[in-house]
Amino acid sequence: MPIQWNIPEQRLSPHAITIWRINGIISSGVGFLVIAVLLVLDSIYGWKTWIGWLLWGITAISVLYAVWEIWIQPSLLYKHWYYDVNEEFLQLKHGALTKEHQIIPMAKVQSVTTNQGPLLRKYGLYSVSVGTMGSSHNIPALPEEVALSLRNQIASYARINEVDE
Repeated sequence: MPIQWNIPEQRLSPHAITIWRINGIISSGVGFLVIAVLLVLDSIYGWKTWIGWLLWGITAISVLYAVWEIWIQPSLLYKHWYYDVNEEFLQLKHGALTKEHQIIPMAKVQSVTTNQGPLLRKYGLYSVSVGTMGSSHNIPALPEEVALSLRNQIASYARINEVDE
């Protein structure tokens, strides 16, 4: 008899959208800076004509990608990111275009950690990383209380000895 899976219902913090947008702005800004430097160098040194056309083509594609990365993708990621945990399994379900539903047995969990970078710290959020023998799984942008509770709950279910932060 096959196991019936409940669809995960736990959500990320709504601040995840803002964090992903800021990350998109930073990465797009760096990319545009590099393209601008190359365009200036093309103007100064008069590189071959096709190089200038190529750089302008890359600029146009980068603008479209920036719109995707800053405005569209964060909303889609948030809308389609769910997780759930019980005594036997951790479930992660995410993806709008390519849907992924991972089921991780607690017996396979070897480590669980909380991470907080500068942007997450600004919004009081953490990400939770769950390590198994072959891979690592991440639940991004959870409120501090939820992340620490989830980390402890997973560690308890997986029977991992807690290490002080």
